[in-house]
Amino acid sequence: MKKMIFSLCLLCLSTAANAQFEQGKWIVNPSITGLNFSHSSYESAKIGINGQVGAFLIDNTALMVGVGGDWTSHVNSYQTSVGGRYYFQTTGIYLGAGLKMEHWKPESNGSVTDFGAFAEAGYAFFITKTITLEPAVYYNLSFKDNAYSKFGLKVGFGIYF
Repeated sequence: MKKMIFSLCLLCLSTAANAQFEQGKWIVNPSITGLNFSHSSYESAKIGINGQVGAFLIDNTALMVGVGGDWTSHVNSYQTSVGGRYYFQTTGIYLGAGLKMEHWKPESNGSVTDFGAFAEAGYAFFITKTITLEPAVYYNLSFKDNAYSKFGLKVGFGIYF
């Protein structure tokens, strides 16, 4: 009986999720990157914010643009990105990829502008009909220097309308 109730609950959540990934819907996706666990040979602990806005051009596929900033004890960075997300129908699981430009300002003199690509896989867990909690694993690839590439986990929110 418990398995049947659990399955029914998952079915209801899946139906609600599918309705949010339709053509013409919008998503706002802020995230706090200070909560993530990332690895990069260039940085240590950090705190930052990122935000993405997207539009579903076709069912289950969104075009996303984003801005953000990260602050560490040795270097600050600011980034812009453009990419896309594909949501697997009725599950909330998504895959995303795109291109980014990141500007690094070390404590010492000078600055670095880096171009790269990113990929992410996550899950949109619906808290309400339009608000999600979105844990994800990501990889940022630097075209300039592999030391700027990073792998990590992040937690964000999604607001669908």
